[in-house]
Amino acid sequence: MRIVFMGTPEVAAFSLERLLQGPDPVIGVVTQPDRPSGRGQKTVPTPVRKVAEGHDIPVLAPEKIRDPSFLDVLKKWAPDLIVVVAYGRILPRHILELAPHGCLNVHYSLLPKYRGAAPVAWAIINGEKQSGVTTMRLVEKMDTGPIFLQRAIPLAEDETRVSLQGKLAPLGAELLVETIAGLKTGKMTPKDQNESEVSYAPILKKEDGLVDWKLTAAAIERRVRGLAPWPSAFTYLAGNLLKIHRARVVETATEAAPGEVVTADKEGLWIATGNGVLSLEQVQLENKKRMTAGEFLNGARVEKGTRL
Repeated sequence: MRIVFMGTPEVAAFSLERLLQGPDPVIGVVTQPDRPSGRGQKTVPTPVRKVAEGHDIPVLAPEKIRDPSFLDVLKKWAPDLIVVVAYGRILPRHILELAPHGCLNVHYSLLPKYRGAAPVAWAIINGEKQSGVTTMRLVEKMDTGPIFLQRAIPLAEDETRVSLQGKLAPLGAELLVETIAGLKTGKMTPKDQNESEVSYAPILKKEDGLVDWKLTAAAIERRVRGLAPWPSAFTYLAGNLLKIHRARVVETATEAAPGEVVTADKEGLWIATGNGVLSLEQVQLENKKRMTAGEFLNGARVEKGTRL
């Protein structure tokens, strides 16, 4: 089966690497254009491009998905199947219908739960007990296509977006290979999604990181884990942005108002919430380096009763 692979970030590169170990030729790769990255704003290739070029596979990176010259090349490649993993754009119908076997997508949730761009983050933020991977046929409406295969895994109590993505990437790659094998035998029958069980995982925005101290300590702690490394949970201390990279729920009671510092000493930096107390374990003032709460308190004047 001749495959065209469309993907962009590290998790997609993992699936591409796995496909390249299989029996089916990857005849072309489509990825997002190279973008400036990091403090130096140096232009860097996408992880998928790096893998493709390392295997001498032709790469296309169109600025516009409807660019006629891009579509001409895609047609000349004549794929039997297009595999799409975190490509980053919605595909028009003429691409969805270009290959005889259509477009096969790997989605990092147990659809129909968490349709959308950030399923891993929202699963953690919402306190789900399990997550997983789905392979499905792409259709015009995002993440609504029929399901081929699914596999679930439990979430650890201290699961972060990075750790969960690290577990789902190899799981998705194996499920992808398994799905393709089933398609080749003609015995893979997709199943429609149950619309009564749909939930959504919208793309993350910077403002999602602003901590609402009226939430419970447990809910804020989950947001810290789900929003790292970007946009990160953050608050403001004396007008300065303070990122929270790691936090812990403290088993203690307080009558302090949400957002009020209840402890700022060798015990740590503890903040009252809408229900419970949250210890800020690792923080970072804007334009400063990341540090533990103890290191932070050694250089900052934070007193009990201060409001965040």
